[in-house]
Amino acid sequence: MRRMTASGEWRCAAASVPPGSTATFRLECGGRALAGFVVNDAGRYRAYVNRCPHVGTPLDLWPNEFLTEDGGAFVCSTHGALFEPDTGFCTAGPCAGDRLAPLPLTLDGDALVVRCARRPTP
Repeated sequence: MRRMTASGEWRCAAASVPPGSTATFRLECGGRALAGFVVNDAGRYRAYVNRCPHVGTPLDLWPNEFLTEDGGAFVCSTHGALFEPDTGFCTAGPCAGDRLAPLPLTLDGDALVVRCARRPTP
């Protein structure tokens, strides 16, 4: 079960994202489409915006291919930057020291739920 709702929420069965894998999604956030992905990092789920902080390109050259061959990091297909799956922190490449934008993720029963990030109030 994977779906996008008008309220800016995406759901999928947690079992459909086994350890060491990812799933892509699109959210409608404030009238704009947002591409993102979920990773199951050894049983810990995280969600990020699918955009490299260096130049704003998607990380995956091929759909839903984010992880290095050994599964230890995300790799940006544009410039080879490496990111930690548990924090989104860039450890190598042109954006070293920066990080991926996280998205709120919760577990609702057996479903993963990702929502639009709230913007900070000025």
